[in-house]
Amino acid sequence: MNIEAVLHDVRKASSRLALLDEKQINEILLAVADAAMEHCEDILKANVEDLGRMDVANPKYDRLKLTKERLEAIAADMRNVAALPSPLGRILEESVRPNGLHLKKISVPFGVIGIIYEARPNVSFDVFSLCFKSGNACVLKGGSDADCSNRAIVKVIHEVLERFGVDTHIVELLPAGREATTELLHAEGLVDLIIPRGSSGLIEYVRREATVPVIETGAGVCHTYFDASGDIVKGTAVINNAKTRRVSVCNALDCLLIHASRLSDLPALCAPLQNSHVIIYADELAYEALCGNYPAELLCRATPESFGKEFLDYKMAVRTVADIDEALSHIYTYSSKHSECIVAEDQQAASYFACMVDAACVYTNAPTSFTDGAQFGLGAEIGISTQKLHARGPMGLREITTYKWLIEGNGQIRK
Repeated sequence: MNIEAVLHDVRKASSRLALLDEKQINEILLAVADAAMEHCEDILKANVEDLGRMDVANPKYDRLKLTKERLEAIAADMRNVAALPSPLGRILEESVRPNGLHLKKISVPFGVIGIIYEARPNVSFDVFSLCFKSGNACVLKGGSDADCSNRAIVKVIHEVLERFGVDTHIVELLPAGREATTELLHAEGLVDLIIPRGSSGLIEYVRREATVPVIETGAGVCHTYFDASGDIVKGTAVINNAKTRRVSVCNALDCLLIHASRLSDLPALCAPLQNSHVIIYADELAYEALCGNYPAELLCRATPESFGKEFLDYKMAVRTVADIDEALSHIYTYSSKHSECIVAEDQQAASYFACMVDAACVYTNAPTSFTDGAQFGLGAEIGISTQKLHARGPMGLREITTYKWLIEGNGQIRK
């Protein structure tokens, strides 16, 4: 594939998206959602081929795996995106200057967005639906682990676009090799924005190498602090859901911080985790509290490497803290600024935690597993931004638009 030629085609196609009205865009999105289910067997067959090359024990296996139920959820997300109001043409600011100039600041597409992602074929559908709805063309750069799945998905999208007479270059899938990544990262003038989704290693590589603007997403080292005032029933549910709902995603819990005065409740808080065979890496005090109360084969002593680690597996660290400030200090040191949680009945403690934690999403008495575009009412997400420029947290339609100023005059000149 001549990648530069493809990117030129995508750039040309992106300008034509402005000719589609909102009704046409929504019709096409609904048609793609229907086509995803009509071609369910073809997509799943391609996914099985990808899964056959990956060890079942690999934490990425669950992210790579598609099922009919997961495709139904993906299709539902696309329908939700279609139902959302257009993010384009919103008047963000408007004023009339003393000289009579009429100024309007309106939302517009970025143009061409490049997405680099690993073993997550669902991203192909999510990115297309969000980019298409927001008037952006997209360049998909998936990993080799999911290449068959991604190609089957893009084929379905292209068939629908052709049926509606829309230029298929508005969504292109690049080869899975590293060379394509390098070209995409340096495609100044052809690509307006790059969003990496995946491991911390991938994100660091993209940030270091790219000459195209980047929004960092993904890596989640998530903590839950169980306060002295924490409710044990709420805490048990929050911890178990955050850790075990899906361990291979960025919003999964990695470290439980527990107030020293509540160590006697630690066995109860962790009890449901043994049903999922979660391995716990506990500091000395937490280890003593769990020893004899948690399966010995699942209980390990923590090392310095146990903290600040995104496990993406049925593993979790536990650290004892003297007070809320020590918990905040630990989070300050190890957080990836993704999602953090406090379990507390003391409103003053909860408010203090929410104020002091520097993260995209801060929870009180609810699990970090809710950090998700669909759960936030965004329809779907293009990623979870962990930076502070432009967008932060789940990125939906509005987060992948920028703006321009429109100025109307009547012959005024500047003196």
